Amino acid sequence: MTEIVPGGAASASSADLLIVPVFADLTWGPGAESTVDQLGPWVTGYLESREFSGAKSQLAVVPGGDLPFGAVAFVGLGDEADAESLRRAAGAAGRMAAPYASAATTLHLVDVEGAVAAVTLGYLLGSYRFDEYRSEPKPRRNERLELLDAIEGSEAEIQEAEAVAGGVILARDLINQPAVDKSPEVLADRANALSDDISVEIVDEIEAAERGYGGLLAVGAGSTNPPRMVIMRYEPAGAEPYLALVGKGIVFDSGGLSLKPAKGMEDMKTDMAGAAAVYGTMQAIAELGLPIRVLGVAPLSENMTGGAAQRPGDVFTAYNGKTVEVLNTDAEGRLVLADGLGIAAETEPDLIVDIATLTGAAKVALGPTVGAIVGNDDDAIAAVEAAARFAGESMWTLPLERSYRPLLDSPVADMKNIGDRWGGAILAALFLSEFVDERPWVHLDIAGPGRADKAQDYVSTGGTGFTVRTLVELAREMAKKG
Repeated sequence: MTEIVPGGAASASSADLLIVPVFADLTWGPGAESTVDQLGPWVTGYLESREFSGAKSQLAVVPGGDLPFGAVAFVGLGDEADAESLRRAAGAAGRMAAPYASAATTLHLVDVEGAVAAVTLGYLLGSYRFDEYRSEPKPRRNERLELLDAIEGSEAEIQEAEAVAGGVILARDLINQPAVDKSPEVLADRANALSDDISVEIVDEIEAAERGYGGLLAVGAGSTNPPRMVIMRYEPAGAEPYLALVGKGIVFDSGGLSLKPAKGMEDMKTDMAGAAAVYGTMQAIAELGLPIRVLGVAPLSENMTGGAAQRPGDVFTAYNGKTVEVLNTDAEGRLVLADGLGIAAETEPDLIVDIATLTGAAKVALGPTVGAIVGNDDDAIAAVEAAARFAGESMWTLPLERSYRPLLDSPVADMKNIGDRWGGAILAALFLSEFVDERPWVHLDIAGPGRADKAQDYVSTGGTGFTVRTLVELAREMAKKG
């Protein structure tokens, strides 16, 4: 990641690029007016000719003239700044700063609480690239961002934001990895590279059968790559609050015998975004040293069409003993989550949160950038909503409409894995609610925002790491309340 450091006055900086904020209607933000005065009156005319008005995330770059910087970037904040607009502006700046070896900014001097953390996080996420598989990656020179006129205490804010950014970037890297290189076994082993403060238990297919992880094994039956259950524990001494995270980890989803069309498979390497979010969140929480116990469960499986694949009409027994008739093998994420939720529930946490790219219905309802929240406890839902707002991740709550539950009734088992055509996101949540043993539980369906088709501000093309920021903030708040 780019190094971010507190700095002094602009006149003492040796950075190649200066980034300054501008509000709507070319209203200069901190550091911008003095910069324009030194550059000369031509700047205003130039910006107007480029239709730069200071709208949110707008960018314009001019030569540095007599300033000690090679270039100056003006970045828009719109009518009024908040933490999210700062994150987005910094993300846009981080994306364009790639050719410059070093940059300096005054964005963090905007009068917003947590501005240093917002700028740090946005810049680091905007700078993200996944070039591992390019034979000739685009050269990236930007190695350092200096926060000019930084106040005392900035270092702590920077470090905290770096930890969160590191968790998001880890999740993005895992999601963007091609499925051929992240079999359940390989992805499970990646958990061993997390913080030394996280203990890791990896359950193979043989032990999974002994323990009764029926959903995990049913989904993975058609693949030559056997499934894995990853159980991670972060347990700092003296911590009392207890959060359990369960992430869907389908490393590739062909749909199984209910085969997807070819176009529908192109992005299915991202169907483990929930598990990736659990990895990234666990790592960030451990690095921050939050005083909270966290259980992370990642059921990892590959949904393929081999000769042993589960068939429509098959029945399996989940970890909690309930039986499920599988009518659509492409509704597989909820099957592995059933076991993961059962594992979490038996440890009696204060709150269970599951994260999954689960239903196209959630994306139809809320679009590509908003996640769905469904849960069985109003206080738990409110806590997740508040954490999402603070983190700047867009989510909307759908009802756990229990009158729909009969639509999951099966004539041969306790339930079936699909219902009728309508309300698919709610029906999937109702299915999952059968495995939480009435513990406080929130389900996050990230089928839309888990992946981005185009880059914008701090969001990169491909895996986004969505929910890591929300979950870290949720853990932070739970830790405060003790």
